[in-house]
Amino acid sequence: MGSSPRYIFITGGVVSSLGKGLASAALGALLQARGYKVRLRKLDPYLNVDPGTMSPYQHGEVYVTDDGAETDLDLGHYERFTGVSATQGDNITTGRIYSDIIAKERRGDYLGATVQVIPHVTNEIKNFVLSDAGDVDFVLCEVGGTVGDIEGLPFFEALRQLGQELPRGQCCFLHVTLLPYIAVAGEMKTKPTQHSVKELRSIGIQPDILLCRSERPIPEGERRKIARFCNVRESAVIQGLDAESIYAVPLAYHKEGLDREVLAHFGVETPPKADLAVWQEIHQTLSNPDGDVKIAVVGKYTVLPDAYKSITEALVHGGIANNVKVRIRWVEAEDFEAGNPEDVLKGANGILVPGGFGERGTEGKIKAIQYAREKDIPYFGICLGMQMAVIEAARNLAGIKTASSSEFGDDGENIVGLMTEWTRGNERFERSNTTDLGGTMRLGAYPARLETGSLVAEAYGVDQISERHRHRYEVNIDYRAVLEEAGLRFSGLSPDGVLPEIVEIPTHPWFVGVQFHPELKSRPFDPHPLFDGFIGAAKTQSRLV
Repeated sequence: MGSSPRYIFITGGVVSSLGKGLASAALGALLQARGYKVRLRKLDPYLNVDPGTMSPYQHGEVYVTDDGAETDLDLGHYERFTGVSATQGDNITTGRIYSDIIAKERRGDYLGATVQVIPHVTNEIKNFVLSDAGDVDFVLCEVGGTVGDIEGLPFFEALRQLGQELPRGQCCFLHVTLLPYIAVAGEMKTKPTQHSVKELRSIGIQPDILLCRSERPIPEGERRKIARFCNVRESAVIQGLDAESIYAVPLAYHKEGLDREVLAHFGVETPPKADLAVWQEIHQTLSNPDGDVKIAVVGKYTVLPDAYKSITEALVHGGIANNVKVRIRWVEAEDFEAGNPEDVLKGANGILVPGGFGERGTEGKIKAIQYAREKDIPYFGICLGMQMAVIEAARNLAGIKTASSSEFGDDGENIVGLMTEWTRGNERFERSNTTDLGGTMRLGAYPARLETGSLVAEAYGVDQISERHRHRYEVNIDYRAVLEEAGLRFSGLSPDGVLPEIVEIPTHPWFVGVQFHPELKSRPFDPHPLFDGFIGAAKTQSRLV
């Protein structure tokens, strides 16, 4: 394809949560399957600079890139479906745009001009969309929220301008809408889609392709009606039915002709044949597992599974690697702090304690870890889940009964404390209790050295790894000797030997805690070795019961 990339702008209408991010990721995967190079970006209209300080209940998980950007969870979909690593330059928010503009205005960069939404804000958005695309054939840009949202207007205006400014035939507008089925009337209703497109056209954007989410197949008559009233080709009305797994979506959208229609819009009438073997294999494995394993995820935001989106998917990937279906049981850590963990955790083939912030629920997590350790149930602790495993071992194996973390106050002996300084390459970072919360954690990819002969070294098959971090507290290396004497092995450390990265119990069937977030680097076609190992151990455990 030509030297300059072509742009696909994905917008949403009618309601949120229609799966724009998934549609973007699936389309990216389909274009890749035809041999094209893709890059995916997300435009978020909220005023936060990034989602780093937002509650998981508000936003779901925060996805972290190799270069330390705290981003929207849709970037996780992009990476999982395409394998293309996202960067700081792939997620922009209104907050970041305005903070950049205000900084420029304070410096006097605008030379006395009145700073306005048009052209200053829209120019910043356009610069972001067009910047640093790299050597790719297609850039897919998803706009968060729905058309008509007041905060989204500058983004839609910027995309409208790009539609005029890019060379003819260089961009495509894909609009995702809902076709509700009204059971009492026995009819599928096209009016919400018509209204959504009307709203988009009033802004000056004519969609080229409509992806219509629906629970039932779209009748031919309704498809023709949508095409006529929304001013698109009938072939450009693509139905998006619910799929049994998100990993079946690329196959489903390919069957409906989404990628074919996108390429036809760009004038590629005879595109390269799509090689979907990897997606067919994944779908086959998910549809015909050897059995199932039950994993208890003991967390504090379990009422909103999106708070643990990458963990959910990485567990599925571990299931794909071991040809088993993973059944997740969400356990609210607070709920059994006063009770017997066996009542809640009995029957689990594996226990996972994910990351989190604050003291709430931590005693429940420690109980779950003790139960996993004493009952020989495979255990996987991530971030806070590793810190709690160290505190549990300190209390119950090393006899440090008041072991705690400074995150929860100074009442006990703080085995875990605030990370005050660390280095990344040649850059030194320093933090204190008074530092702003936003963007001040240890963020992004850092290397670690694995101990020879350890479980994790065997799982990875190498002795040096790089994993993504997002944390503010760390295990104090000064307690290594007393904890190792009690049976906990420090099997992964930062290259300088100062920061504990991984702990394990060699005498346990599978007990691993990691300070980083391995779930962020897991892919359905390349499951993370630790999730592969964890689900493998859970599979073995399920056959012992």
